[in-house]
Amino acid sequence: MKKVYLDNASTTAIRVEVIQEMTKVMAEDFGNPSSTHSFGRNAKSVLELSRKSIAKQLNASAQEIIFTSCGTEANNWILRSAVVDLKVKRIITSKTEHHAVLYTVQALQKEFGIQVDYVAIKPNGDIDITDLVQLLSQEDKTLVSLMHVNNETGAVLDIKRIAMICAEHNVLFHSDTVQSIGKTELDVQAFPVDFLVASAHKFHGPKGVGFAYIRKNSGLQPLFYGGEQEKGLRAGTEAVHQIAGMAKALELSYANLEIVRTQISELKNYLIERLEIEFPSFSINGGQNGFYNMLNVLLPFSEDKTAMILFHLDMKGIAVSRGSACQSGSIKASHVLAEMLSYADLKKPSLRISFSHYNSKEDVDLLIEALKTI
Repeated sequence: MKKVYLDNASTTAIRVEVIQEMTKVMAEDFGNPSSTHSFGRNAKSVLELSRKSIAKQLNASAQEIIFTSCGTEANNWILRSAVVDLKVKRIITSKTEHHAVLYTVQALQKEFGIQVDYVAIKPNGDIDITDLVQLLSQEDKTLVSLMHVNNETGAVLDIKRIAMICAEHNVLFHSDTVQSIGKTELDVQAFPVDFLVASAHKFHGPKGVGFAYIRKNSGLQPLFYGGEQEKGLRAGTEAVHQIAGMAKALELSYANLEIVRTQISELKNYLIERLEIEFPSFSINGGQNGFYNMLNVLLPFSEDKTAMILFHLDMKGIAVSRGSACQSGSIKASHVLAEMLSYADLKKPSLRISFSHYNSKEDVDLLIEALKTI
């Protein structure tokens, strides 16, 4: 039985070239990059070359890239320091954000009494920009936190427009770009964003490593303390092999972006065509204009099929999800879809199908055939 992996929004397979790069660094550059001897200097060289490589992909300064363990850590750090150190009194976000943002904002509200406002969401999952502008009319020091690509529906934020609106109102702008970095171009010199977040395992790199883009002179302070690594902003010995793997993965992602984007877009369109033939009453949560690598579909099945659908597909060797992998095992409905669907539709099975360049039309066909047996 062929196994089919269609859950790339959850994590991606590591590229062979990335594994080779990491293995080389582990074998040859194992020194502590903070050490002054040759072993340490060699590791430091790998670290800084990786930082420059990542910065180049975003048109950022190398000093603006800070390595973290993942996107969740980076989101927590940025939001908490904004309140504690930058004296932000108000955060504007949305109820469709990743829980790494939502739960952090809720904790900060409880701990510091900051004001939290949630911008309205349109039926297709998009941010209501008119509502955002109205919310920005207050004078309290404010940070806007809105994700670039939604991790469940693929809804795409007009990040440049939002950044310009935030700049016009003199507020800070943070975007969780975990689902978009490595999959679409981001030029931080083209729009005034203050903070971005990335996680390597979303673009065919290793797990356990990510980075934050922190615009120069932001005033952000450390989340925790120890050594002086990462310009004194992120203590702890850097995982040089993982960072090198992340840099390699990002470099390869952007080098092959146009080819991969075309390939995946064609696969997504093929899936829609097959669904229209086999399940004509299906619908797309958020519509067809979502991010090119992701499709969230509401299937015309009865409620009793909902609980077992993932198990049934897994038995057929097919991996998809009903939402964020970070909620694995949860019986709660998706908080993202809850903002978009009726109560009746929310109880029906919705699947998130997400592609990478490793997928093929055969994978789509196998998914469709498995769904037909339900």
